[in-house]
Amino acid sequence: MLLKIDGLLNAAEVAKLRTQLAHVKFDDGKTTAGAAVRDVKNNLQTQPTDKALDEPRLTVMAAILRNEAFNQYVLPRRLLPVMFNRYDTGMDYGGHVDNAIMGGGEPMRADLSITVFLTDPADYDGGELMIHSDGEPQSVKLAAGSAVVYLSTSIHKVAKITRGSRLAGVTWAQSFVRDAGQREMLHELMQLARWARTTAPGSQEAMKVAKLRANLMRLWAEV
Repeated sequence: MLLKIDGLLNAAEVAKLRTQLAHVKFDDGKTTAGAAVRDVKNNLQTQPTDKALDEPRLTVMAAILRNEAFNQYVLPRRLLPVMFNRYDTGMDYGGHVDNAIMGGGEPMRADLSITVFLTDPADYDGGELMIHSDGEPQSVKLAAGSAVVYLSTSIHKVAKITRGSRLAGVTWAQSFVRDAGQREMLHELMQLARWARTTAPGSQEAMKVAKLRANLMRLWAEV
C-alpha cells in the first residue's frame, strides 16, 4: 500500500526550498552507496554534514510531522534527517531495496521510505518512481510539494531522466509498529473510528472502535 500526500508543502515553501538548494553542493550518489547498489545508482545527493541544509531539512521535516495522514499511516517513532537528491538528464537509479538499518552512529530500522517531490512534472521527462508494492509495479510522479510513503521493503527504482532535472527530498521512518500488516489494520481502524465519531458521536459503538484500536496499539507498539 502506498500513501500519496498532495500538497505536503505549499508553493511558497517549494519555491524557497528550490532557491536554497540551488546554492548547495551535490555530490555523486555512488559515494554513499553500498556494494549491492553502487552499479545501479546514478544520481546526485547532498551531504549530511552540510550546515546550509539545516533550514531546508527542518522545513520538510516539519511539514511531514504535522501531516495527519502521515502520522496515522506511519505511526512514526523516529525519522532520519532529510536528504536531497537530484537527477539530471541521463541519470537514473536501478531496482533496489533500501537498507534495513540506517542512521550511522544512531542506527534505526527503516520501515517506510518517504519521497517529497520538489520539481513540477512538466519540467522533466522520465524520472518516475517505480515501486513494486502489492505485487504490481506502480509509477509515481507527483506535483511539486507532494509526497509518497511506501514500504522500505519494496523493490523500487527511479526511471531515467530524458529531459530536465528532478529534485526531491527523501527520508526514512521507523514506526512504533514494526509489522506492516498490523499498521494497515490500525490505519483502517482509525478511519473507522473517525466515521463512527461522525455518524454516531458518543455511541457505544464509537467508543468500542476507539478502545479496540487503542488496545491493539498497546499490544503491538514498541517503545
